[in-house]
Amino acid sequence: MCFHTSIALPLKKTERRFKVKLHDEQLRAQFSKAQYHLNGFAHPNVLLIPQEKSNVLAPGIWGIVPQDKLANEIKAYQKEAVKFGGGLNARSEKLFEHFVYRESAMTRRCIIPVSGFFEPHTHKRKKYPFYIHQKNKEPMALAGIYTVIENYVTFAILTKSASPLFEKIHNLKKRQPLILDEVQTHNWLSSDLTETDVKTIVGFNFPESQLEAYSVSKTLFSPKTDSNIESITDKVVYDELLSFQ
Repeated sequence: MCFHTSIALPLKKTERRFKVKLHDEQLRAQFSKAQYHLNGFAHPNVLLIPQEKSNVLAPGIWGIVPQDKLANEIKAYQKEAVKFGGGLNARSEKLFEHFVYRESAMTRRCIIPVSGFFEPHTHKRKKYPFYIHQKNKEPMALAGIYTVIENYVTFAILTKSASPLFEKIHNLKKRQPLILDEVQTHNWLSSDLTETDVKTIVGFNFPESQLEAYSVSKTLFSPKTDSNIESITDKVVYDELLSFQ
Protein backbone atom coordinates (compact mmCIF):
# COMPACT_ATOMS: atom_id res chain seq x y z
CA MET A 1 0.00 0.00 0.00
CA CYS A 2 1.06 3.63 -0.33
CA PHE A 3 -0.07 5.80 2.57
CA HIS A 4 3.01 7.98 3.01
CA THR A 5 4.73 10.11 0.37
CA SER A 6 7.38 12.80 0.06
CA ILE A 7 6.95 15.83 -2.20
CA ALA A 8 10.08 17.83 -1.66
CA LEU A 9 11.45 18.65 -5.12
CA PRO A 10 11.14 22.23 -6.42
CA LEU A 11 7.75 22.87 -8.00
CA LYS A 12 9.35 24.26 -11.14
CA LYS A 13 11.29 21.03 -11.58
CA THR A 14 8.05 19.08 -11.48
CA GLU A 15 6.50 21.47 -14.01
CA ARG A 16 9.45 20.98 -16.37
CA ARG A 17 9.51 17.20 -15.94
CA PHE A 18 5.83 16.77 -16.80
CA LYS A 19 5.50 19.79 -19.13
CA VAL A 20 2.70 21.28 -17.04
CA LYS A 21 1.94 24.54 -15.23
CA LEU A 22 0.31 25.21 -11.88
CA HIS A 23 -3.27 26.06 -12.78
CA ASP A 24 -3.53 28.90 -10.22
CA GLU A 25 -0.46 31.05 -9.54
CA GLN A 26 -1.95 32.13 -6.21
CA LEU A 27 -1.21 28.61 -4.98
CA ARG A 28 2.50 28.68 -5.86
CA ALA A 29 3.73 29.76 -2.43
CA GLN A 30 1.62 27.08 -0.73
CA PHE A 31 2.81 24.24 -2.94
CA SER A 32 6.42 25.39 -3.21
CA LYS A 33 6.99 24.42 0.42
CA ALA A 34 8.75 21.08 0.67
CA GLN A 35 6.66 18.31 2.23
CA TYR A 36 9.19 15.70 3.30
CA HIS A 37 6.54 13.41 4.76
CA LEU A 38 2.85 13.54 3.89
CA ASN A 39 0.64 11.16 5.84
CA GLY A 40 -2.30 10.19 3.67
CA PHE A 41 -4.57 9.66 6.69
CA ALA A 42 -4.45 13.42 7.29
CA HIS A 43 -6.03 13.76 3.80
CA PRO A 44 -3.65 16.50 2.64
CA ASN A 45 -4.03 18.59 -0.48
CA VAL A 46 -1.62 17.27 -3.11
CA LEU A 47 -0.92 18.46 -6.65
CA LEU A 48 -1.93 16.11 -9.42
CA ILE A 49 -2.21 16.12 -13.21
CA PRO A 50 -5.84 15.41 -14.20
CA GLN A 51 -6.77 13.59 -17.39
CA GLU A 52 -9.43 16.22 -18.15
CA LYS A 53 -6.79 18.96 -18.27
CA SER A 54 -3.46 17.22 -18.63
CA ASN A 55 -1.37 20.38 -19.09
CA VAL A 56 -1.87 21.62 -15.51
CA LEU A 57 -1.08 20.77 -11.92
CA ALA A 58 -4.17 21.11 -9.75
CA PRO A 59 -4.75 20.37 -6.05
CA GLY A 60 -6.65 17.30 -4.97
CA ILE A 61 -7.61 15.86 -1.59
CA TRP A 62 -5.89 12.53 -0.95
CA GLY A 63 -8.66 10.03 -0.27
CA ILE A 64 -11.14 9.34 -3.05
CA VAL A 65 -14.83 10.01 -2.39
CA PRO A 66 -17.76 8.79 -4.52
CA GLN A 67 -18.94 11.17 -7.20
CA ASP A 68 -22.48 11.35 -5.78
CA LYS A 69 -21.40 12.87 -2.46
CA LEU A 70 -21.70 16.59 -1.70
CA ALA A 71 -18.73 18.78 -0.81
CA ASN A 72 -19.87 19.05 2.81
CA GLU A 73 -19.91 15.24 3.03
CA ILE A 74 -16.27 14.68 1.99
CA LYS A 75 -14.72 14.78 5.47
CA ALA A 76 -17.40 12.57 6.99
CA TYR A 77 -17.04 10.00 4.22
CA GLN A 78 -13.25 9.91 4.57
CA LYS A 79 -13.57 9.49 8.33
CA GLU A 80 -15.94 6.57 7.87
CA ALA A 81 -13.79 5.07 5.10
CA VAL A 82 -10.73 4.85 7.33
CA LYS A 83 -11.70 1.23 8.08
CA PHE A 84 -11.20 0.53 4.36
CA GLY A 85 -7.94 2.45 4.04
CA GLY A 86 -9.44 5.93 3.84
CA GLY A 87 -9.73 5.81 0.07
CA LEU A 88 -6.01 6.57 -0.15
CA ASN A 89 -5.28 3.63 -2.44
CA ALA A 90 -7.28 1.87 -5.13
CA ARG A 91 -6.53 -1.74 -6.02
CA SER A 92 -5.84 -1.79 -9.75
CA GLU A 93 -7.34 -5.29 -10.02
CA LYS A 94 -10.72 -3.77 -9.09
CA LEU A 95 -10.45 -0.71 -11.31
CA PHE A 96 -13.43 -1.67 -13.48
CA GLU A 97 -15.43 -3.38 -10.74
CA HIS A 98 -15.41 -1.21 -7.62
CA PHE A 99 -18.39 1.16 -7.44
CA VAL A 100 -16.12 4.20 -6.96
CA TYR A 101 -13.19 3.28 -9.18
CA ARG A 102 -15.15 2.27 -12.28
CA GLU A 103 -16.69 5.74 -12.56
CA SER A 104 -13.22 7.23 -13.00
CA ALA A 105 -11.36 4.44 -14.79
CA MET A 106 -11.94 5.72 -18.33
CA THR A 107 -12.28 9.49 -17.96
CA ARG A 108 -10.73 10.60 -14.68
CA ARG A 109 -7.27 9.13 -14.40
CA CYS A 110 -4.44 11.22 -13.01
CA ILE A 111 -0.73 11.37 -12.25
CA ILE A 112 0.52 12.23 -8.76
CA PRO A 113 4.10 13.57 -8.98
CA VAL A 114 6.14 12.76 -5.85
CA SER A 115 9.77 12.85 -4.79
CA GLY A 116 9.38 9.39 -3.34
CA PHE A 117 7.26 7.34 -0.99
CA PHE A 118 7.53 5.20 2.12
CA GLU A 119 6.63 1.54 2.63
CA PRO A 120 6.80 -0.60 5.80
CA HIS A 121 9.00 -3.66 6.14
CA THR A 122 8.13 -6.12 8.90
CA HIS A 123 10.83 -7.97 10.81
CA LYS A 124 9.96 -10.04 13.89
CA ARG A 125 6.61 -8.23 14.19
CA LYS A 126 8.26 -4.80 14.17
CA LYS A 127 7.80 -2.31 11.35
CA TYR A 128 10.68 -0.47 9.70
CA PRO A 129 9.92 2.29 7.18
CA PHE A 130 11.71 2.27 3.84
CA TYR A 131 12.04 5.25 1.50
CA ILE A 132 11.88 4.65 -2.26
CA HIS A 133 12.82 7.20 -4.89
CA GLN A 134 14.39 7.43 -8.33
CA LYS A 135 18.17 7.30 -8.39
CA ASN A 136 18.29 10.29 -10.73
CA LYS A 137 16.34 12.41 -8.19
CA GLU A 138 13.67 13.20 -10.77
CA PRO A 139 10.00 13.41 -9.77
CA MET A 140 8.25 10.06 -9.76
CA ALA A 141 4.90 9.55 -11.50
CA LEU A 142 2.32 7.58 -9.51
CA ALA A 143 -0.85 6.59 -11.33
CA GLY A 144 -4.19 7.49 -9.77
CA ILE A 145 -7.88 8.11 -10.30
CA TYR A 146 -10.03 10.99 -9.11
CA THR A 147 -13.54 12.35 -8.68
CA VAL A 148 -14.79 15.93 -8.94
CA ILE A 149 -17.24 17.03 -6.25
CA GLU A 150 -18.42 20.60 -6.76
CA ASN A 151 -15.15 22.59 -6.56
CA TYR A 152 -13.13 19.76 -4.99
CA VAL A 153 -11.05 16.96 -6.45
CA THR A 154 -10.50 13.75 -4.45
CA PHE A 155 -8.08 11.05 -5.55
CA ALA A 156 -6.55 7.66 -4.81
CA ILE A 157 -3.19 6.17 -5.78
CA LEU A 158 -3.43 2.92 -7.72
CA THR A 159 -1.68 -0.12 -6.26
CA LYS A 160 -0.73 -3.49 -7.75
CA SER A 161 0.94 -6.74 -6.78
CA ALA A 162 4.50 -6.16 -5.68
CA SER A 163 7.49 -6.59 -7.96
CA PRO A 164 10.41 -8.61 -6.53
CA LEU A 165 11.92 -5.47 -4.94
CA PHE A 166 8.70 -4.36 -3.31
CA GLU A 167 7.76 -7.87 -2.29
CA LYS A 168 10.99 -7.90 -0.31
CA ILE A 169 10.29 -4.50 1.27
CA HIS A 170 6.53 -4.66 1.78
CA ASN A 171 6.78 -8.27 2.86
CA LEU A 172 3.35 -8.69 4.49
CA LYS A 173 0.89 -6.98 2.17
CA LYS A 174 3.17 -7.39 -0.87
CA ARG A 175 1.71 -4.39 -2.69
CA GLN A 176 3.18 -1.32 -4.34
CA PRO A 177 1.97 1.85 -6.03
CA LEU A 178 1.74 1.87 -9.82
CA ILE A 179 4.83 3.81 -10.96
CA LEU A 180 4.89 4.98 -14.58
CA ASP A 181 7.71 6.03 -16.87
CA GLU A 182 7.50 8.99 -19.25
CA VAL A 183 5.80 7.07 -22.06
CA GLN A 184 3.24 5.40 -19.84
CA THR A 185 2.57 8.69 -18.03
CA HIS A 186 1.61 10.24 -21.35
CA ASN A 187 -0.54 7.24 -22.23
CA TRP A 188 -2.27 7.18 -18.84
CA LEU A 189 -3.54 10.72 -19.38
CA SER A 190 -4.77 10.04 -22.91
CA SER A 191 -8.50 10.22 -23.60
CA ASP A 192 -8.24 7.70 -26.46
CA LEU A 193 -7.63 4.54 -24.46
CA THR A 194 -9.80 1.45 -24.50
CA GLU A 195 -10.42 -0.63 -21.40
CA THR A 196 -7.80 -3.07 -22.68
CA ASP A 197 -5.31 -0.23 -23.07
CA VAL A 198 -5.88 0.88 -19.49
CA LYS A 199 -5.41 -2.66 -18.19
CA THR A 200 -2.17 -2.95 -20.16
CA ILE A 201 -0.77 0.19 -18.49
CA VAL A 202 -1.88 -1.08 -15.09
CA GLY A 203 0.32 -4.11 -15.74
CA PHE A 204 3.40 -1.96 -16.38
CA ASN A 205 6.48 -2.73 -14.28
CA PHE A 206 8.75 0.23 -13.63
CA PRO A 207 12.43 -0.78 -13.93
CA GLU A 208 13.70 -1.60 -10.45
CA SER A 209 17.24 -0.70 -11.52
CA GLN A 210 16.17 2.95 -11.62
CA LEU A 211 15.01 2.96 -8.00
CA GLU A 212 16.82 3.29 -4.69
CA ALA A 213 15.30 1.95 -1.46
CA TYR A 214 16.65 2.12 2.08
CA SER A 215 15.42 2.15 5.69
CA VAL A 216 14.71 5.44 7.48
CA SER A 217 13.80 6.58 10.98
CA LYS A 218 10.93 4.87 12.80
CA THR A 219 9.68 8.31 13.83
CA LEU A 220 7.87 8.23 10.48
CA PHE A 221 5.24 6.08 12.20
CA SER A 222 5.05 8.10 15.43
CA PRO A 223 1.95 10.33 15.77
CA LYS A 224 3.71 12.21 18.58
CA THR A 225 6.66 13.28 16.45
CA ASP A 226 6.76 15.79 13.61
CA SER A 227 8.30 13.71 10.84
CA ASN A 228 7.75 16.31 8.12
CA ILE A 229 11.40 17.27 8.27
CA GLU A 230 14.21 16.99 5.73
CA SER A 231 16.09 14.32 7.69
CA ILE A 232 13.16 11.89 7.51
CA THR A 233 14.48 10.67 4.16
CA ASP A 234 17.99 10.10 5.54
CA LYS A 235 19.18 6.51 5.61
CA VAL A 236 19.09 4.80 8.99
CA VAL A 237 20.88 1.46 9.37
CA TYR A 238 19.31 -1.15 11.64
CA ASP A 239 21.61 -3.98 12.71
CA GLU A 240 18.72 -6.45 12.63
CA LEU A 241 18.14 -5.66 8.96
CA LEU A 242 21.74 -5.87 7.77
CA SER A 243 21.16 -9.20 6.06
CA PHE A 244 18.20 -7.69 4.23
CA GLN A 245 20.07 -4.64 2.97
